[in-house]
Amino acid sequence: MSWMIYGANGYTGKLTAEEAVKRGLKPVLAGRNEDTIRPLAESLGLTWRAFGLDNADALRHGLDGISTVLHCAGPFSATCEPMLEACLENQVNYLDITGEISVFAHCHAQHERAVKRGIVVLPGAGFDVVPTDCLAALIKRDMPDATELVLAFEGGGGFSPGTAKTSVEGLGSGGRVRKNGEVKKVPLAWKWRYFTRDGEQRSAMTIPWGDVYTAHVSTGIPDIEVYMAVPPSTIKRLRRLRLLGPLLGTGPVQRFLKAQVDKKVRGPSEKLRGKTDSFIWGEARDASGHLLARQLRTPNGYELTVNASLGIVARLEDGEAPEPGYYTPSRLMGADYVLGLPGVTLFR
Repeated sequence: MSWMIYGANGYTGKLTAEEAVKRGLKPVLAGRNEDTIRPLAESLGLTWRAFGLDNADALRHGLDGISTVLHCAGPFSATCEPMLEACLENQVNYLDITGEISVFAHCHAQHERAVKRGIVVLPGAGFDVVPTDCLAALIKRDMPDATELVLAFEGGGGFSPGTAKTSVEGLGSGGRVRKNGEVKKVPLAWKWRYFTRDGEQRSAMTIPWGDVYTAHVSTGIPDIEVYMAVPPSTIKRLRRLRLLGPLLGTGPVQRFLKAQVDKKVRGPSEKLRGKTDSFIWGEARDASGHLLARQLRTPNGYELTVNASLGIVARLEDGEAPEPGYYTPSRLMGADYVLGLPGVTLFR
């Protein structure tokens, strides 16, 4: 049996394939376009397969002989379901690098099916949501009675094309928080506040990050908000966009904005990734109002995604097989998993 990187010709998929080869691993590279997958695989000395996600028979055949898929072809709102269905049918472990709440919810809903088929289903195996999920679990371990959780992050280096397109989709659906255990819709940039990094203030706004869903699964904490550090001008601009409402989610607007991404977004260069890092804040309160805070410093989000996802692949491929079903990163790998990744530091 072999494992596969699907979407290996994309920005993150290519980085992951290159690092896998450096580690002496031999994944099968796959994607829908032979013209891009084949030369990449040949340059790395790997085997390849070309098949799309819109043909169920071709997709099932494409997974023949595969034990685990690391799915890197987003936006996952469109690509998760067909790949996951094929993995369930072929009894293939499913990993992806999504940060989309709807994708986490869909995967979680397949838990019983995954158990029956004997596979692991773990979306969010990269920067979305490994470090934040593990930090949430670490905080829960130190404050078992926590009732409120705030997570926030600042990432340097800019977006890949896939992440940018996912952000475009988010403009049309508004924000999300978790309240009393339920995911609730809120306006764009619903709340904003400051966090402190290296003695300096960072403005941040609420966003519909995957931890709104996953942190509750990992910790049971009922009230969760996730923030992203951005300049005050960005917060003001997004709040003005509320006036456009549902228009942002219409087909023509979405197609136009995604076309702009295709024209302008290439992802951070190797040099930029090497000189930028990410910072993550976590705060919890209990019913008495006691506060517990922790922070993480990590490498650039794309570097962390590569290392985190390959570590999870190794757990499934080389370690003792876990019980099948749906997992969050901290529930499969443990709360301390992120602390063992290169370049990660915990601050108390």
